[in-house]
Amino acid sequence: MTDNRLGDATSPYLLQHKDNPVAWRVWGSEALAEARETGKPILLSVGYAACHWCHVMAHESFEDEEVAEVMNRLFVNIKVDREERPDIDQIYMSALHALGEQGGWPLTMFLTSEAEPFWGGTYFPKTARWGRPGFVDVLEAISATYHSDRSRIDTNRKNLMHHLAQGPRSGEILHPGLAVLAGERLAGLLDSENGGIRGAPKFPQAPVMDLVWRAALRSGQTDMLARCIHTLERMSNGGIYDHVGGGLARYSVDERWLVPHFEKMLYDNAQYVAHLSRAISLDHLDTALGGMFRRRLDDTVGWMIREMLNSEAFAASLDADSEGVEGKFYVWTPDEVAAVLGPEDCATFIHAYDITSTGNFEGASIPNRLASGPDPADEEKLAPLRARLLAARETRVRPGRDDKILADWNGHAIAALAQAAHLSKLHGVSRESWRGHAVAAYTFVMQTMHDGRGALAHAWRDGRLTRPGFASDHACMMRAALSLAETASEASESLAYLRDAEHLADALERDFLHEGGGYYLSSVAADDLILRPYSPLDEAVPNANAIAAEALARLWHLTGDDRYRVRCDAILGAFAGEIPVNAFGTAGLLSAIDTRENAVLAVIVSPDGAAAAELDKTLSGRGDPALLRLLGVPGQELAAGHPLHGKAAKDGKPTLYLCREGTCSAPITDPADIDPALDALRSSGRI
Repeated sequence: MTDNRLGDATSPYLLQHKDNPVAWRVWGSEALAEARETGKPILLSVGYAACHWCHVMAHESFEDEEVAEVMNRLFVNIKVDREERPDIDQIYMSALHALGEQGGWPLTMFLTSEAEPFWGGTYFPKTARWGRPGFVDVLEAISATYHSDRSRIDTNRKNLMHHLAQGPRSGEILHPGLAVLAGERLAGLLDSENGGIRGAPKFPQAPVMDLVWRAALRSGQTDMLARCIHTLERMSNGGIYDHVGGGLARYSVDERWLVPHFEKMLYDNAQYVAHLSRAISLDHLDTALGGMFRRRLDDTVGWMIREMLNSEAFAASLDADSEGVEGKFYVWTPDEVAAVLGPEDCATFIHAYDITSTGNFEGASIPNRLASGPDPADEEKLAPLRARLLAARETRVRPGRDDKILADWNGHAIAALAQAAHLSKLHGVSRESWRGHAVAAYTFVMQTMHDGRGALAHAWRDGRLTRPGFASDHACMMRAALSLAETASEASESLAYLRDAEHLADALERDFLHEGGGYYLSSVAADDLILRPYSPLDEAVPNANAIAAEALARLWHLTGDDRYRVRCDAILGAFAGEIPVNAFGTAGLLSAIDTRENAVLAVIVSPDGAAAAELDKTLSGRGDPALLRLLGVPGQELAAGHPLHGKAAKDGKPTLYLCREGTCSAPITDPADIDPALDALRSSGRI
């Protein structure tokens, strides 16, 4: 019987491999000790549950007895879930990049018995094809070289370890306006026809689009803002969006957003929700486009609640495959549509959603509206047809769900839902249930995944926690607390969330602080790594240092406590050499710089403690991420440095104060006075 030790793992991805004939180990001291004792090199395989090519390599090689025999004889084999251990993934993916490889998953790395990398790749077919060597041939060649030519192995090892040990480039003070210049430069990469970054494959690139949006607002370039909205529109009409059930797939393989890689990730959809709600809030958004964005927002949040809730928080992802076939759950033929809708309604649906007899994906069709676009007149007919098809689709074999709860990804979802609920309410659409789900997920993470001393676990599944958590967990949950605070409808609620954010900021400082400024990804308690990752680079979400810098800048304005300004500036200073030379990779930090330079705190003092809808709506109409909101009531006893201290309601009316770095405007009660005051602030730097 194979000595496969994944049966007790918490990760659904690892559990997918528990019956492999490979003698898999989980990452940890026991597996590393075995490598040292046997003298075997380590084969490290990193993937995640929704990864299509991970499944392909598993079926071809890891489930094959002959391949497993070679793996077991020559290597200590360790399987890692990149979502459960992003630190391990980051270390060895960086090593792969240093070898000149593009990277991706599955990540296949070869390590010495001391866990130091010396060679690697991604997907290897079982037998040589597509110009790639066969996996068994690779295994035998690596093992032979490891035992017969250690000088070559050692040269590679030393070079890779040198690369991994390098810190960020040193740099001077960051120049004012850098975020705008960088955003303008990145806007030049956008595809004028299809939106998104030019070429294929096409990813949402949320951190980049955030920066371009901010640069458009600061520079007043309406064409740049239009490119952001165009990108959102093309994604929302493409096949990357699930038109029947809601939600965004991870990326499209083509340049038109038509054919997705069908897995759905929580973090992509959280950022999509944030972008939709921000676009909808714009004062002058086209009516038809705004209606389409609202439908996508409703359907995507509906999908999150319907399919992603696990207990009170949100699961990580849905697989691309069902019944072993990528996308089978999501595609349709005209006959399948007709069987559900009947001939007349079928004709209406297939015309609107590009369902043809020839298909656009392996003989079937991915519903999309790239040709037809949004038409409000169609919606009354199409909405009930989509609902009937969704009900029919529920009878199909579903893709697998990775149901682990990740603190950082839930932080993204909580922040997005809180903002979406608030902005919807301002536009006359009650979505209190969305805020309820945001609060419930927040409470789950902060209570169930908290250790009582301020530190969070990273993952929860079936009552089991994965500790210690990462800087990303604490930064994302700090951002979630701030989002709940900024959108609160009662002053006392807002202050409670701000206290939580301060505790999370303290945990970051205690357990993750880098001596040069900023934060390691891994906790000081992590003891199974060759080094602690320290990076400014974004992936599909902003880097942990970027999220922390943004959150600390906001926390400074919302509390008036200068400690958080100092910590924010330390992060930005630590990466001052990296940011100007890699705007694409550090877009998240550049957005944090924009908040640091351009944040304005809108303090609303309301006599009855309730939000002032018209003042709020006017503020939101700018679509400005650097415009913060804080609700207070008259007479609150707060320290002199607190932004609510001494603020009164003028003439008993809800009253707005616009504040920046301790200086506040005259009280504003008329929404018409907000834009001139903000414009004066932007142009002069002070009110």
